Amino acid sequence: MNRFGYCCINIELDREGVRTSRTMRKATFEKRGLEYCSELALANVQDLEKVITWNNLRGHKIFRVTSNLFPWASHYELERLPDFEKIAVILARCGELANSYGQRLSFHPGPFNCLASPKESVIENAIKDLSIHGKIMDLMGMPNDHWAKINIHVGASYGDRETALETWCKNFSKLPDNVKSRLTLENDDRANLYSTKMLYDGVYKRLGVPIVFDSHHFELGPQDQSYSEAFFTARSTWPSHIRQMCHHSNSRKKWEDETCKSWAAHSDYYHTPFDSCGESVDVALESKCKELAMADYISQFV
Repeated sequence: MNRFGYCCINIELDREGVRTSRTMRKATFEKRGLEYCSELALANVQDLEKVITWNNLRGHKIFRVTSNLFPWASHYELERLPDFEKIAVILARCGELANSYGQRLSFHPGPFNCLASPKESVIENAIKDLSIHGKIMDLMGMPNDHWAKINIHVGASYGDRETALETWCKNFSKLPDNVKSRLTLENDDRANLYSTKMLYDGVYKRLGVPIVFDSHHFELGPQDQSYSEAFFTARSTWPSHIRQMCHHSNSRKKWEDETCKSWAAHSDYYHTPFDSCGESVDVALESKCKELAMADYISQFV
């Protein structure tokens, strides 16, 4: 039986002022500094606890946590925040609740985390950002494995996929263990980037990094396998004791707004179900209407 979840924002709770990604402009950060960062981070993690509780009351088992819990986190050590001790206690409680409820929490850091880049500054920033995600997972007491995935993309191909994948693998070794043990890779939504098969051959065979299969990206990315072949290629990369994680979304341009410039843009709601090829998997549903769209998806397709 497939399990479904949503990503980062709960629209119903957001309308009540419950949100986990309070942030500020750079000018405000420079003016108000760590005290204001700490204030916002404390409010964010307090509301994360409310979201986890809300999810449990409705039986939701999959939730992607926002990467914006800590505003401007790459500019300071988390421990320097004046409220860090309070924040750490609440994050630990969030993890305890999620684990007791059987909820699976994950992260999907931004596209600037490009370990395939030829620029050392980009690599350093990616390592710093991914390390922060690993630290937050640790603060929540999440397992040091791919149940608590930190999912990214290879990034760009720079006109030479093989070299880019080689660079990615080399830079993977520079990551701290609490990131390496959780990191996953996702197939891309552009023909000049990476298919599931390319990730399998170029990364999984070397490093054992599991592949998150994205159904929408499969439609738009390199077509070097059938759908079922790509799905089962990704499935083979997951350890037997950890449920395979997948992503599903529909194209806004195809289904809801033909004037939309990008085929890759996510629709508000779902118009097709995820095809798990008869297997039981965890699916992060990626749509603009978040938990509202997930409820509609379940009423339509489950």
